[in-house]
Amino acid sequence: MSTKMFTHLDDSGAAHMVDVGKKTATVRQATAVATVQTTPEVVAQIASQSLRKGDVLAVARVAGIMAAKRTSDLIPLCHPLALTKVTVDFALQPEQGRVQITAICAVQGVTGVEMEALTAVSVAALTIHDMCKAVDPALQINGIQLHEKAGGKSGHWHREHVNHG
Repeated sequence: MSTKMFTHLDDSGAAHMVDVGKKTATVRQATAVATVQTTPEVVAQIASQSLRKGDVLAVARVAGIMAAKRTSDLIPLCHPLALTKVTVDFALQPEQGRVQITAICAVQGVTGVEMEALTAVSVAALTIHDMCKAVDPALQINGIQLHEKAGGKSGHWHREHVNHG
């Protein structure tokens, strides 16, 4: 076995998937956040579901959940996980022209779900962008970051300040 047990590099320096086979399964959860910055008018249209493409938040929620489930297909060397929970929620801030996105992913497993939560908020934000770009081509996606993680050997970690971009 490699002396670099939890690295994506083997003894020769080549990339490989980390062997987590001897780790103990625990409940693991991660929360990620992102911000879509647009105009107050676009956020109002999202809230009223009056955009021509339909219910932006419903589509973005499903896209985020689907993306979390497919993270290992998108991120090289990421382990496929049988997720036990995926939520994608939105907080509209019309006055600031913002949509805050929060994803929570959980698993009973031997590796964490940080990448799944980050993938969920990223794809949800990209979906909002796709559905709103005709109305606001200057829309921005900001502040994609891990907010919290729990479980596993490293225990609980929480970001003190969330940067909303």
